[in-house]
Amino acid sequence: MRREGGVFMRFIRPIREFRTIRQLLGGAERLARESGDALPGAEHLLLSALALPDGTARRVFESVGADPDDVASAIAAQHEDALRAIGIELDADGLDVPAPESRGIYHSTPSAQTVFRRAVELSGTPKPRRLLGAHVVIAVAEMEHGTAARALSHMAVDRARLEAAARRELASAST
Repeated sequence: MRREGGVFMRFIRPIREFRTIRQLLGGAERLARESGDALPGAEHLLLSALALPDGTARRVFESVGADPDDVASAIAAQHEDALRAIGIELDADGLDVPAPESRGIYHSTPSAQTVFRRAVELSGTPKPRRLLGAHVVIAVAEMEHGTAARALSHMAVDRARLEAAARRELASAST
């Protein structure tokens, strides 16, 4: 019985996609709240993509010689630098300003919206036709500005190499 193109897969794909989107967006929202940000940004989507069970985002970072576990500290360093630039010095505990829990419709920053839209667009062509962490990595690597882009620079990760590695990861995931 061939199920790949049949009715069975028409139901499985949307369920799998829904779970991935829920994990990605829910994780980004949780990470934003934990860091005291009112809304998730592109950097939170990147961190959330690194935690997705498909493992593609982590493998992409590893393939360019970057430790995916260093992304969070690179992002934190960018936040600290931004605060310092406006005259706010952090003590050893940082800022203790938890963001309120969101209710209702999902809200995010324009950078997160751009990254998410681009990742979804990338996931539709040519394959594997489902959203993976590597799609988010490509969308972030395409950004020239913002916290996520500065964090990659802080880690000495070349965005073009990262994007190429993510495309290779996706190509191997579709075979």
